[in-house]
Amino acid sequence: MRIAQIAPLHESVPPKLYGGTERVVSWLTEELVRRGHEVTLFASGDSQTQARLIPFRERALRLDPTAIDTVAPHILMVEKAFQMADEFDIIHGHIDYYPYALARRHPQVSFLATLHGRLDIPELQPLYTEFQDIPVVSISNAQRRPLPQARWVGTVYHGLPLDLHRFYPEKGDYLAFLGRVSPEKGLDTAIAIAARAGMPLKAAIKIDAVDRQYYELEIKPLASRHPNVEIVGEITEQEKSEFLGKAYAVLFPIRWPEPFGLVMIEAMACGTPVIATRFGSVPEVMADSRSGFIVDSVEEAVEAIEKVGSLDRAGVRQVFEERFSVERMVSEYEALYRQLVNERQEISKKVA
Repeated sequence: MRIAQIAPLHESVPPKLYGGTERVVSWLTEELVRRGHEVTLFASGDSQTQARLIPFRERALRLDPTAIDTVAPHILMVEKAFQMADEFDIIHGHIDYYPYALARRHPQVSFLATLHGRLDIPELQPLYTEFQDIPVVSISNAQRRPLPQARWVGTVYHGLPLDLHRFYPEKGDYLAFLGRVSPEKGLDTAIAIAARAGMPLKAAIKIDAVDRQYYELEIKPLASRHPNVEIVGEITEQEKSEFLGKAYAVLFPIRWPEPFGLVMIEAMACGTPVIATRFGSVPEVMADSRSGFIVDSVEEAVEAIEKVGSLDRAGVRQVFEERFSVERMVSEYEALYRQLVNERQEISKKVA
């Protein structure tokens, strides 16, 4: 098939540092190329891919200090993709609703959107009521609940290459936190859990501009009061395996409707158990008592730390291999591509 992937421009594909959606787009794109598809990737100019790259801007927006308007480049990229619509069997968007109006007006090409973010936002209700004809994919069943009126054609859990992260059979001596510094991600809760458990906590964090004040006023003073906390900062993909793999457990104490939570399966790939709070996708992604524990409070998390050492790290890795490989993810997307292309062809025959 001739497939276009439209990636966000905030990070390169794959990201140089932190980045979830762009990382998934990279794994998807490269596996589709490996399977013999003709793939075109619309992404920032500093992206690396075996597909044909149509670049927009020299650098990803987040790492470009000259970037002011982040919406305009995305609108331009979508316009370019649909100007080239005749070159594709399907266009797969990963940038929310930006392509919907053009997708509706280009019936000669199939379109699919994977929604990577939270959907419990009031302004999305009328938008998805209007665009009920646009096929969309959720990355967990929990994610789609706020928008029952959308045209859901499937749920595809993220997957990553089986050889991406090294398996660490021996448990480490610290707790790990990996993610953005924002209230919903729960770094303050992770600090409280580690303090109560009497264990060191290493936090590899990304601080967005919007969260800088929260970090300076809340997290930084809190961390300074706890000598067991080490703020590592952003880490690269190459550093991630060792950071996660050498941990005793990974803490994922979110308090928001997490659409997926990539760090959970990255930890599983290393064999490291996860202790996660029961929000959003967590009950779908986690295999409770196999890949870690699902908890509802700080007290339960501390109890889980006492139990987590008894888990078989090879069993944690097995959960990852069984459920979250890139091969499984791409096969599910291929099936959706064929379904949508066949639907379009049938409609074209009836019109003719």
